[in-house]
Amino acid sequence: MNGLYLFAGAVVFFALSYWVYGKYLCRCFGIDPARVCPSLSKQDGHDFSPAPAAVLFGHHFASIAGSGPIVGPVIAAIFGWAPAALWVLIGCVFVGSMHDFAAMFLSVRNEGRSIAYIIERELGYLGRQIFLLFCLATLLLIVAVFTIMVAQTFVSTPSVATSSVLFILVSPFFAVALRQKMLSLPEASAVFVPLLFLCVWLGCVFPLDLSALLGSAENARTAARLGLLYYAFVASVLPVWILLQPRDYLNSYLLIGTMLLGIVGVICYRPEFSMPAFVNPVALVPESKLRLIPDLLPLLFVTIACGACSGFHALVSSGTTSKQIASERHIQPVSMGAMLVEGILAILAITSVAYLKYDDFAGMFYRADFVPTLAFARGIASFTAKLGLPYNFGVSFLCLSVSAFMLTSLDTAARLARFIWQELFLSSQGSTDGVQEMRQESAPVSARQPLWQQVMANRWVCTGIIIVLSGVLVFSDSVLRIWPVFGAANQLMAALTLIVLTLWLLRTGRKVWFGMLPALLMTTVSVWSLIILIGSRWEKEKLLAGIGCILLVAAILLLALSANTVRRHCCARACQSK
Repeated sequence: MNGLYLFAGAVVFFALSYWVYGKYLCRCFGIDPARVCPSLSKQDGHDFSPAPAAVLFGHHFASIAGSGPIVGPVIAAIFGWAPAALWVLIGCVFVGSMHDFAAMFLSVRNEGRSIAYIIERELGYLGRQIFLLFCLATLLLIVAVFTIMVAQTFVSTPSVATSSVLFILVSPFFAVALRQKMLSLPEASAVFVPLLFLCVWLGCVFPLDLSALLGSAENARTAARLGLLYYAFVASVLPVWILLQPRDYLNSYLLIGTMLLGIVGVICYRPEFSMPAFVNPVALVPESKLRLIPDLLPLLFVTIACGACSGFHALVSSGTTSKQIASERHIQPVSMGAMLVEGILAILAITSVAYLKYDDFAGMFYRADFVPTLAFARGIASFTAKLGLPYNFGVSFLCLSVSAFMLTSLDTAARLARFIWQELFLSSQGSTDGVQEMRQESAPVSARQPLWQQVMANRWVCTGIIIVLSGVLVFSDSVLRIWPVFGAANQLMAALTLIVLTLWLLRTGRKVWFGMLPALLMTTVSVWSLIILIGSRWEKEKLLAGIGCILLVAAILLLALSANTVRRHCCARACQSK
């Protein structure tokens, strides 16, 4: 199999799906371009602010991408390239794209409120609180996973550590230049985008080798993890305009460079796949390694999350993007378009390792210091070396790009976890607004709340608690063990979002099959995988097994509430028909 054929076929399939299936979704949901969106009706220049579709697309994609569409497919390649590619192609269109479309649409139609508000309308206050707890547990796993992966990248590729630190230091200067109107956006971009790429070059020239400084790779990993947790704390409590907004904007240029390098590299190199299409890894490795190998079913569907379907997207779609949609006709290009581009990135990730011999890939996979993003960077850099681009520079640039997105996911997840924690402690049952809207820079604390609730909802206190809990996970295990638990939780969040969508479709008298079938699939594989993970980790990994149990109980309770809601709808329809 030639990687160019897979990539070209995926692009054609995604393009056709966008026009055919996307238009079908627009008709089913009833997209109305003349309807006034919350970004206009509630415009405040802070959270609710209309944005052009192209600008919003870049912001939304940078927020949802992270390293998920790279890490998941690379890990799943242990089963061969075909299962991963099939799930990306099918799941990205009929599950992930529809999931993101629905979450954004429902939020826009409900005045830009979060998906938790939609859940409260369909499942009641108890369902909302359980869902918020579920989201909080998932976000803690996200913070832990990306902390581990970025730290591993810093240690294995020292140039990335230097470039990342310089990049973080440059971003606030960009923000101040714009905030104080010292430079316009085009002028600031003309100055700081070259500085961004200068940071990449400086990283190659002056690599920050933590292993040499601290005496060992283990000490380096520990220091990098502690530093990243501290960074996540600071970035989460700082005003959003100082670091997150300017860094996300500059990140978009790294994204463009990464995608172009990957696409041009595949076109020019035309890699032939040496890896078999389907592999049973259990029969090929020593028994001591079997604990690292999940079953193909169901864990393929939770290992590849962002490249096919991700519950985290629902939080982004309904948390920030829906407040910036200027017209409902932008919902399809922003939500579905971004998801399909993620699918293309996932196909590039599969191609970046599928050209390797399986034994070579397995040898990397079973090492304790295996970094999926580094495997991706080395593969794409091998392709682009044919263009004359130095291999080491290509690896450093790609690792920096992926690390920048992981840092975005890291501090975004920490900030979202803080918002959810505050919602849990500040909201009250029976509130007319359902979910209390949280400002990004500071969440107001009502004087009517008891003192202990005010303390627990304080942004410094709750952020500290979130970072400490995530830190416990960070130092408990490796990413290969945490990732399946995170994937199962993430996919269960997607399943619950799809279930709520199905309930809404049922209540409003619309067709339900395109929501119900993905909801059944994601619920089945997510619950199944959680049960397997709990059983396999119960003896030696009590912490992860305990988190799995909490997620499983929460999912079962929400499923029970959903079944009760369906029963009520059916009874009401039966009464109406009599």
